[in-house]
Amino acid sequence: DDVRRFFGKDIGELTLHDDAPTRGEESELAALGRRLFWDPPGMMETVVNLLRERRQLIFYGPPGTGKTFVARELAKYLMGGDEPAFLQFHPSYAYEDFFEGYRPVPDGNGGMPQFRLVPGPLKTLAETACRNPLRDIILVIDEINRGNLAKIFGELYFLLEYRDEHIRLQYGGQPFSLPENLLIIGTMNTADRSISHIDAALRRRFHFFPLFPDKKPIQGLLRRYLKSTHPALERVADLVDQANKQLGSDGHDLIGHSYFIREDLDKWVELIWSHSIMPLIEDRFIDEPDKIKLFQDMLRSWQ
Repeated sequence: DDVRRFFGKDIGELTLHDDAPTRGEESELAALGRRLFWDPPGMMETVVNLLRERRQLIFYGPPGTGKTFVARELAKYLMGGDEPAFLQFHPSYAYEDFFEGYRPVPDGNGGMPQFRLVPGPLKTLAETACRNPLRDIILVIDEINRGNLAKIFGELYFLLEYRDEHIRLQYGGQPFSLPENLLIIGTMNTADRSISHIDAALRRRFHFFPLFPDKKPIQGLLRRYLKSTHPALERVADLVDQANKQLGSDGHDLIGHSYFIREDLDKWVELIWSHSIMPLIEDRFIDEPDKIKLFQDMLRSWQ
């Protein structure tokens, strides 16, 4: 009972299907890339090669570029259809939440709670991975850069790089190692915080894969999606392309495709632009009313 349901299910009791791929299987990765409208779709194999080599990878880019969706879909594929464990970091998240820490536990007799050492999601997943050495066990960490990473990972920094080594844990002093089949996929919104602000020790332990609207594999993704699913609305891609040209070349404030990936897009285009895109633009150009009016006029011309 120490490890209760973190995300709607007990991480320590993941259901592993018989059709989960082994770590050497990559034949369907291009198909996954095509399903996600990547171009070239084979770049998904590059992603997996990076993940296998370092066992930790971060998708980074501006909002709305599908980072979390891609991370979860890739993890689900590698786990043979099983849902990966999922966390979202935030400023108050700590080592005790992530790995293990002392927590008050009711004594069952109505007395004062007793403090016990309770495993967190990473330690529990490591135990699951040890019990299933031929399967990939994957943790997706959303918004990984919003947490205090040095505080959250603690002595685990060492194990991220040296999976065949052991360390003594700060609570209890027991030896511990991270199994090689435990993989971590993170997502990072660069509009909030750039890679340069991430602790250098952690940066060299992760591979980074960019997802930017003006760069492959997601450059032109919205147009490919609309051609396939909403051909009458392909001009929405023209609107977004026109807007991104005005937003500049640094890439971190560009409009991503995810805002417009929905079945009922015809009913929502104007609302998405007015209530999701325009607030971001107004914040970006708060002292430039002429720029804001330019984006407002873009929607009127599209109508």
